[in-house]
Order: sequence, then C-alpha cells, then structure tokens
Amino acid sequence: MNVFTIKDLENLSGIKAHTIRIWEQRYNFLKPNRTDTNIRYYSNQELKTLLNISLLNKYGYKISHINKMTEQELRGKILTLSDREAQQERLVNELIAYMIDLEIDCFERVLDGYILARGVDKAITQIVFPFLNRIGILWVTNHIVPAQEHLVTNIIRQKLIVGIEATMTHRRTDKTVLLFLPEGEYHELGLLYVYYLLKTHGVKVLYLGADVPLRDIEYVCEKKKPDYLYSHLTGIAGSFNFEKFLVHATQRFARPMVLSGELARANSRKIPPSSNVRCCHSMPELLEFITTL
Repeated sequence: MNVFTIKDLENLSGIKAHTIRIWEQRYNFLKPNRTDTNIRYYSNQELKTLLNISLLNKYGYKISHINKMTEQELRGKILTLSDREAQQERLVNELIAYMIDLEIDCFERVLDGYILARGVDKAITQIVFPFLNRIGILWVTNHIVPAQEHLVTNIIRQKLIVGIEATMTHRRTDKTVLLFLPEGEYHELGLLYVYYLLKTHGVKVLYLGADVPLRDIEYVCEKKKPDYLYSHLTGIAGSFNFEKFLVHATQRFARPMVLSGELARANSRKIPPSSNVRCCHSMPELLEFITTL
C-alpha cells in the first residue's frame, strides 16, 4: 500500500489542502492516519475516494450531498457525468487508481479503449498527458512504488511510440531539436510526449533518450548542429546538481536549450536571465515554443 501526504492529495485531486482539512472535520469520507509527530497520511483507498468526490464536486454536486452517498452510489453518479471533460477526468482518475492498485490489465484496457474510440493522438493529449502531469509529483517525492512506476510507464511508452510513428502532418519547418535526458534521469515519458508534439508540428527530431552523458550530446551537436536542445527533468536520483548541469551544458553545447518538467520548474529561478536557457512551466508555454519553430 502507498502512503500519501495531504500535498499529494492536493496535487492529484486539484482540491486545496486547506479544503481537504475542512472536509475531514465536517464529513465522514476521509479518515487519515497520523504519524508519531501528528502528520496526516492517507491510504490508496482514501486517495481513490477523494478523486471521485473531487470530480463530482467539480461538476455540480454539493459536498454535503456527496457525503451521504454510499461508495456504490458515488461510482454510479460518476458514470452518469455526460460532460466530455468530466469523462476524460474520470478516465484519468481510473488510470491513477489502477496504477496504485497494480491492476495493470485494467490500466491498459482503459488506454486501448480510448485509442480505439478516439485514436492515438487524442488518447495522448486528452488522457495520457493529463495522467502524467498529475502523477509526476509522486515520482519526484518517491510516493510511487517502483514496480507501479515501471509497469505503467512501459505501457504508456508503447502507446507514445505508436503515436509518434503514426503521426502525419503537412506542417514543415527547417528547425531541428535534439531531445535528451542527462545522466541519472530515466523518466522518459515526458520527453517522448515532447517528441510527439514536435513531430505533429513538422519539426525534425534527434532523439537520444534517457541517461545520456554530456560528451555524447556534445558529439551529436558537433555533427548534426541542432537548432535547439530540449530536456524534460522529472526527478534525478543521487547527487544531481541543477546549477552545475546548467553551467556544463551551456559551456559545452553553445546551443539554445529548453527545459521542462517538475525538477526544471522547481529550479527555474536558478537559470540566469542572461543565459541561452529557458524553462517551459506549463503546456501553453511548451506549445508556444513549438509553434515558433
């Protein structure tokens, strides 16, 4: 069983920690345990319950009404939500629940069903990316069991690669972007998603993948002369030093570099304004960068 903090619940559900605490005081659906130092922590079941409650609350149900529902009634009401965005959020919540319970067959069935109904491109943009965006913080804080991470990432990786290979576009640009993850960074899904977006916009991609030494990136830069370098930093284990990485990268590559991901956003203030490095803090910023190529 996983153990989640109230901050994890806030990031995954979109409900502010302050509101979660108020709900705990007034209603019965959340009963957190506490550590010896009186810090709240939550189980798999409490996370899944809050995901369902936050979805119903977002789409019009009063929290006092939700509190009176049984678990079966709660699930039934969620299935009746007809709004397209609500349906997509429900599927993202299901992916999160299947991941933490290691119900991998169910996880893949949800993805395959959406791909069959909407196509790979819409599955990636409408449920895979929102799923990755919401659970990314758990990878950084190590609140996901490694087995859970490996199983779901391998499934999503397969779907992303299929999406990349199937992408057809009439857009063309003469720009080339080199995609890489530095040594120690193995969370490849965000980078694959950027690959997918670049390809849909007709940008040529040089994909080096995960755990790449700086000397290898430097070699490719010298030979292929890409217009930009791009890296998506989720959470690097060990003694990774962001500022040292920036110094070495800017000295050795002499190319504009773009960064995204939880780790990049958390350290974005360390990027000197005068440097040739920018951080994309959100999807709109990422798309803005891509559309300018």
